[in-house]
Amino acid sequence: MGRLVPAVTRALDILELFLDGDGTLSAPDIVRRLQLPRTTVHELVTTLAARSYIVPVPGQPGRYRLGVRPYQLGSRYAEQLDLAAEGQQVARAVAETCDETVHVAILEGTDVIYIAKVDSTHAVRMVSAAGRRLPAHCTSVGKMLLASLPGPELAARIPDDAELAAMTPNSITEPAALRAALTEIRQRGIAVESRESNPDVSCVAAPVRDRTGQVVAALSISVPMIRWSDERLAELEQLAVKGAAELSERLGYRSAA
Repeated sequence: MGRLVPAVTRALDILELFLDGDGTLSAPDIVRRLQLPRTTVHELVTTLAARSYIVPVPGQPGRYRLGVRPYQLGSRYAEQLDLAAEGQQVARAVAETCDETVHVAILEGTDVIYIAKVDSTHAVRMVSAAGRRLPAHCTSVGKMLLASLPGPELAARIPDDAELAAMTPNSITEPAALRAALTEIRQRGIAVESRESNPDVSCVAAPVRDRTGQVVAALSISVPMIRWSDERLAELEQLAVKGAAELSERLGYRSAA
């Protein structure tokens, strides 16, 4: 591992400042926030502007905003992203933490498709596979994804007279009941499924967002009922949210918080 180059580090520090506030900065702002010498800041700002990483703000002398070059780099990064591959890596890290089965799934019509999966090492665990398709209304990932749809789109996919198939006696089969459950999920930002797709398994799921903020997938943790409890649920909810947030960050999403 080579040493860090101070000038490059400082230039990157300057660029990252533009992620906060209104996205514009002056040289004095940068000096104050980074505690760097004025001469150093002016040299770095001049260099970044010359390479189109930052550009002057029209009508605001001395202020800069991000230029086209960071956008071009970000677009190239986004083109190279593979949701399944990134999801598999994050799922593996989550599974190593909780030693339960972790899935990443996407919505297709009224079904979910698992695009990544890492198994628990326990002898008793959920049996599934990447590529498997299940009715969305019976799974935590599916309900999380349905809850993220705009109202008209949800109504088009699941109209009031839709017939919802049951996978277990606990499955939701009435559209009205599903809508009530989705409203609660939307408010909480997390979905829980208790033996609705498998009579011996419960799951918790959180949303995964892309760089535009749109929900494009969900990450879930599945647990056999012999290891399920209120205390365990609380732990897994936090872990699912953390894992989904990490995957979202990998996809370019940046929380406003």
